[in-house]
Amino acid sequence: MTAQDPRPAPNHGFGIDVGGSGVKGGIVDLDTGKLVGERFKLATPQPATPDAVAETIAAVVAHFDWTGPLGVTYPGVVTEGIVRTAANVDDAWLGTNVAEVISKALGGQSVTVLNDADAAGLAEERFGAGRNNSGVVVLLTFGTGIGSAVIHNGLLLPNTEFGHIEVDGKEAEHRAASSIKERKDWSYERWTKEVTKVLVAVENAIWPDLIIVGGGISRKADKWVPLLGNRTPVVAAALQNTAGIVGAAMAAHGDGTG
Repeated sequence: MTAQDPRPAPNHGFGIDVGGSGVKGGIVDLDTGKLVGERFKLATPQPATPDAVAETIAAVVAHFDWTGPLGVTYPGVVTEGIVRTAANVDDAWLGTNVAEVISKALGGQSVTVLNDADAAGLAEERFGAGRNNSGVVVLLTFGTGIGSAVIHNGLLLPNTEFGHIEVDGKEAEHRAASSIKERKDWSYERWTKEVTKVLVAVENAIWPDLIIVGGGISRKADKWVPLLGNRTPVVAAALQNTAGIVGAAMAAHGDGTG
């Protein structure tokens, strides 16, 4: 008889982050929030139809020979596996049961799909900039648009769309996305005036205890976060390009999703 190995089995999960330019995946240590080995990335197919993206996801999963539960991010609202919005992706996604489409491409593998900002929020709250913070944590990602996530004491309130709230007669993301800064060639000083307006609108609605700012522009947070004039503490996201993968893996295991 062989003695049983006393070491506990690794608490690993797998996440896929679907973006406009790439489909990224990796194995995640769910105890630490770190990737086990390197992430793997394939170009997002064009056109990025549900079937084409599902095939790309399957190729990323096959690279790791992963057969367990799988978490996948989507850049829009997903409820009960059905895509409800397609603001920055192909309209073919609307009404699609994305979990079923991806599962079929994977031969029936278990798939959990959630909003990309929600995934990043889960990861940042547990392992990143929101770690050890209780209460209401809001993540806002600044890029082509503005994504959002709200976590209360470790539990996600899914599918918030703060990028689409009206601020002084204009959608928040049309006022303060980082793409607006680039298009109008604004200084950080000018842009943060618009970001502050958005943050104050969010604060007045839900009174968060901490705001985490993400997206590529968060890598230069030292240039603009000190210029903000809102009342809630604001910190830069810590996990950067792994947050979506980590949060997706967490969601596949029910972590933070109730």
